[in-house]
Amino acid sequence: MNTIRELGDEGEGLSVSMVVYRPDLKQLTQTLISLTGAYDALRQARPNSKLDVWMVDNGGLPDMTAAFADLESRGARCSVITGQGNVGYGCGHNLAIAQVASRYHLVLNPDIDLDRDALTRAVEFLEGHSDVGLLTPRIGDETGHIQYLCRRYPALLDLLVRGFLPARARRLFSRRLAWYEMRDVINERDVVWDPPIVSGCFMFFRTIVLKRLSGFDPRYFLYFEDYDLSLRAHAVARIAYVPSMRVLHHGGGAARKGSAHIRMFVASAFRFFNRFGWKWL
Repeated sequence: MNTIRELGDEGEGLSVSMVVYRPDLKQLTQTLISLTGAYDALRQARPNSKLDVWMVDNGGLPDMTAAFADLESRGARCSVITGQGNVGYGCGHNLAIAQVASRYHLVLNPDIDLDRDALTRAVEFLEGHSDVGLLTPRIGDETGHIQYLCRRYPALLDLLVRGFLPARARRLFSRRLAWYEMRDVINERDVVWDPPIVSGCFMFFRTIVLKRLSGFDPRYFLYFEDYDLSLRAHAVARIAYVPSMRVLHHGGGAARKGSAHIRMFVASAFRFFNRFGWKWL
């Protein structure tokens, strides 16, 4: 593993990229409001903090002038990347990542609400742990419970059970799924070092690590690009689950989004296992 210092000089400030396709405008606005609050807290703790926000329009994004107003009033620079068509999730983020020169970069879903202290806690943790290049937060759902989105390396059976079986049938595999979802170590209190896979809904990177990895593999149109990036990140830096950094996630699974998403899920799973190795059971 390379040390962070060996990767080169780090930039300044924080950048954020969001990829949207026909977004839920109410939820997107709420995400930007929570990002504004978290940036306010970061500036209070670190007055010289700079923020660049990159919105990647894969289709259906309206004019964002009003939505960006509060962030821009704090001195944030907000940009929209558009005209490329629907290039997929990872490739969309890569369009923004190629342009940033920040110290830290947040890959953020447009269905995430950040706690006010989330950015501050992230920066503090990375400044205190020079070998860490990627953080994942405590991710909650709308009822306040933890979403167990850290993962051990999956077997194909795990994906099928978790993604497509009804809740009653999933109970038959509860012990297996608990292991896959790292429920034995993920909690409200303890930092967990080097979870194998973390969720792409909120990935807080040292930008130099993300650049070293060349961002997401663009061959994944949707799904499993975060699995791929997580596994590759272990060769460059440490990863940490930090429960003091908290977010709320409104997202859902592929099976609840229709047949097109199921097809994309299956295609990406095939590509993932071909690259990293098949594990059936």
